[in-house]
Amino acid sequence: MAMMKGTSLLVPSVQELAKQAITKVPERYVHPNQDPIVASNTNNSLPQVPVIDLSKLLSDDATELENLDHACRDWGFFQLINHKVNPSIVENMKIGVEQFFNLPIEEKKKFWQTPNDMQGFGQLFVVSDEQKLEWADMFYINTFPLYSRHPHLIPTIPLPFRDHLETYCLELKKILVKIIGSMEKALKMKTNELLEFFEDPGQGLRMNYYPPCPQPENVIGLNPHSDSGALTILLQVNEVEGLQIRKDGMWIPVKPLSNAFVINIGDMLEILTNGIYRSIEHRATINSKNERISIATFHRPQMSRHIGPTPTLITVERPALFKTIGVADYLNGFMLRKLHGKSYIDVVKI
Repeated sequence: MAMMKGTSLLVPSVQELAKQAITKVPERYVHPNQDPIVASNTNNSLPQVPVIDLSKLLSDDATELENLDHACRDWGFFQLINHKVNPSIVENMKIGVEQFFNLPIEEKKKFWQTPNDMQGFGQLFVVSDEQKLEWADMFYINTFPLYSRHPHLIPTIPLPFRDHLETYCLELKKILVKIIGSMEKALKMKTNELLEFFEDPGQGLRMNYYPPCPQPENVIGLNPHSDSGALTILLQVNEVEGLQIRKDGMWIPVKPLSNAFVINIGDMLEILTNGIYRSIEHRATINSKNERISIATFHRPQMSRHIGPTPTLITVERPALFKTIGVADYLNGFMLRKLHGKSYIDVVKI
């Protein structure tokens, strides 16, 4: 039973820092050389992330299957509508997360990361005391498989939020299976050739809290990176924008549709599809007025699996682009370093 290593140095709560009505950002949060922040309201000429209709995909609509294929090849990101998750499940999740982040700091201390575990409140990928920090608090938990759960964290989450969280996580596992099944069809693969990697998938949930900042251009909510797993399903809890993706050398703000999930491909799916579907770099930006809250749910094959290009997708015209690597090895390597663009996938490139 392989477990994920990876711990992160403990850091103070940015939410508490932001409550102090500071006018100047502490030095440790200042990111001097980042790409300028693109405000979406000032630039309507930028292309928008594709929108995919899940109910059409499931009725084998050929055009929608082509749209999915195009979104995964060209964007690595899409917004999913008509996903049929009961609106009350989503609403309960949003309310629960907002209340959870607004618990008094004394209550939150029960959930804070410990030096030997990255699950809990805090920040990930902090590997040195000199490292610049992100303008965000996050709460991360493993949700599936059950044995990967932290013994104290989920049972301590207050009711009814704990039950709503369970329901939500199960619903997203169903969406994962539907999307991977549609990808198999779009790629003209054998039935279950891709799906079999997700029979008992790993799932982790990361709730993100980005407080407003008096100097938003000097900070970053989440450093530019691609996700290590296979498929990420993101829920925007409030209507504040901040997610940006790097496409054709530009940062493009994602304008979240209400009742949609934002879905993106991670490195492991890029490896499994032999680079046909691509993980894409993205970041979270901050604004000066409003907090932003989001919930990212990550999915990957089981820790004991090995991943490499799927045989059907290796051809004479397109030989294998990646070596085979253990899921646990890939994740552990990814977690033990700072988040930095899409550089980690290079370790398995042939």
